[in-house]
Amino acid sequence: MEQFLLQIFSVIHQIPIGKVTTYGDVAKMSGFPGYARQVGKALSQLPDGSRLPWYRVINSKGKLSLQGENMLRQKEKLEKEGVEVSENGKINLKKYRWHP
Repeated sequence: MEQFLLQIFSVIHQIPIGKVTTYGDVAKMSGFPGYARQVGKALSQLPDGSRLPWYRVINSKGKLSLQGENMLRQKEKLEKEGVEVSENGKINLKKYRWHP
């Protein structure tokens, strides 16, 4: 499990400002295809104040998966980086998806 966390955190750390990627893309790039849910779970357990850009990871439909205050916090962080996010948390993956 530790190797999994190191790999996914390494990939997430590389996502450029103003870009997003999906949980599934992170899993695939980390060498763990099919582990999208585990990526989400790992991110949900990050400590407050983590400098990892967790908010740049969204679901495969191009939407923010978080709800309520957490969704608003993620939306605000992405908009500060120039990513357009609709009211319902949708992002244009064709425009903002990171392809390393």
